[in-house]
Amino acid sequence: MINIDLPVGKRIYFASDFHLGVPDLDTTIEREKKLVRWLESIRSDAHSLYLVGDMFDFWFEYKYTVPKGFVRFLGKLAELRDAGLPIYFFTGNHDLWMFDYFQKELDIVIYRDPQELRIGNHKILIGHGDGLGPGDGFYKVLKTGLFANPITQWLFARVHPNLGMYLAHKWSKSSRIANMKRENFLKDENEFLFKYCVDVDKKEHHDFYIFGHRHLPLDLKVSENSRYINLGEWVNYSPYAVYDGKDIALKSFS
Repeated sequence: MINIDLPVGKRIYFASDFHLGVPDLDTTIEREKKLVRWLESIRSDAHSLYLVGDMFDFWFEYKYTVPKGFVRFLGKLAELRDAGLPIYFFTGNHDLWMFDYFQKELDIVIYRDPQELRIGNHKILIGHGDGLGPGDGFYKVLKTGLFANPITQWLFARVHPNLGMYLAHKWSKSSRIANMKRENFLKDENEFLFKYCVDVDKKEHHDFYIFGHRHLPLDLKVSENSRYINLGEWVNYSPYAVYDGKDIALKSFS
């Protein structure tokens, strides 16, 4: 649980699914520059920043090696942290092999599971969203039994980075986001993260549910006093959410 006393005039920002690395270098660099402009635009009133997974299309930390590139984005994060802005990083399904580099190098807190954020009388549940809700059983088995398995991670770390990164990017190129495909809204229980929020809210009320992963900017009513907000993605959109102490608004950066 994260408890925050939000000063008057300060805001909390949320964004996810930058997927830096796809579909190609030139597009990634342009998106990265846009992200840097957005980060600069929020620094004057930001109390804290929550990056809610899949910042990179693939990330793996070897003991002495991290993926090259993304220097503008990483540099801006370092600059904001050095200036005192708290930044929290939730791993997604594309960057779940993030270990301690961000914590040691950038002093950014890493979360691997959803967290509850309490601000005054508001309760906010935050997470990337992969593996939550009904369905997607094959991925859930893969995540638990393979991707999150320390043995699998140890074995992959034995692979030379040139080959390891090549194989990872080869796998990644088959994803929908790598092929610039936009998601469609699904109805009823097929919209699995919305269903997850409804089920959680029946057991424990939260004022807001903030997730990524779904790749659609969404702001949906979960119950009479509860909303589900999906942060969308930055390949086809440029969405983010901002909390001002009273409400959360889903916005687009241009």
